[in-house]
Amino acid sequence: MQQFLKKHKWTLLSIVLGAAAGYAYWYFIGCTSGTCPIQSHWQSSTLFGALLGYLLGGSFKKKEKTEEEKTINS
Repeated sequence: MQQFLKKHKWTLLSIVLGAAAGYAYWYFIGCTSGTCPIQSHWQSSTLFGALLGYLLGGSFKKKEKTEEEKTINS
């Protein structure tokens, strides 16, 4: 379990931060009329924020070099 957390700590952190941002968006801005599909319920807003956090957090990952790339660059 600790290996998994070490390997995916930045991804998990970005998901948690995205979910918190989605909840905060619903709480402070939201949609009072109930016609907005994402903003009208805290669950959907939080899940959407977590998804965006996952996607944005994954875009900053460094790509690991393959063995072939390592030997070519050496």
